Amino acid sequence: MTMDGKFFGVGVGPGDPELLTVKAVNAIKNSNVIIAPKTEKKEGSVALQIAEPYISDAKIIFQTFPMVKNFEESQEIFQHNANQILECLRAGKNVSFLTLGDPMFFSTYIYVYEILKNSGAQIETISGVPAFLAIASHVGRAAYGNDIVTIIPATAPKEKIVDALKFSDATVLMKVYKNFSEIVELLESENMVENAVLVSRYGLDDEKILHDVKAHQSDKLNYLSTILTRRTK
Repeated sequence: MTMDGKFFGVGVGPGDPELLTVKAVNAIKNSNVIIAPKTEKKEGSVALQIAEPYISDAKIIFQTFPMVKNFEESQEIFQHNANQILECLRAGKNVSFLTLGDPMFFSTYIYVYEILKNSGAQIETISGVPAFLAIASHVGRAAYGNDIVTIIPATAPKEKIVDALKFSDATVLMKVYKNFSEIVELLESENMVENAVLVSRYGLDDEKILHDVKAHQSDKLNYLSTILTRRTK
């Protein structure tokens, strides 16, 4: 069956609506349907909240996605959501799937894209500003010359985090929430805690910045928390 509608994967950035690209805004404005992903535990969609200033009369469809490390474990849910998108495309609707940061960087969109890319649908993926880059500008943290910069999901196994830190001049740790205290201890062991700054929910109303992570390592954090640091010379 032919599909007259076009599917857009739209990166909405980390939180500030003004960080959406012109291309992202145009895709949203030209869409008949907006897919707003959300988790099983929360009702709202942060991505929708960010993009809301640019949405007028499009239909909003909330899709629930599990927080998974292995796509195969939840493939049925992703397939169900992809089928719902295909129905809209076959009806001639343009569909924008909103995603935090960049669509191809630790994003739920990636799994939907993998299902749809061989479906015959027209797909355009529109880059967004990743949180760690926006945060770096926000707090004045730079990567210099020949710096080896590593990007580590704090949800990774401890041994992998340790190995990555050993070869890093500067490090980005994303998804720092459940094991914040342990991450602080690992940074201290690698002489990287002194220069660490943590930003949680950047660009949103409840944004939090911690310049002394060791003093706050018992704090409870939101999933959208990122640490930038570099090794103390």
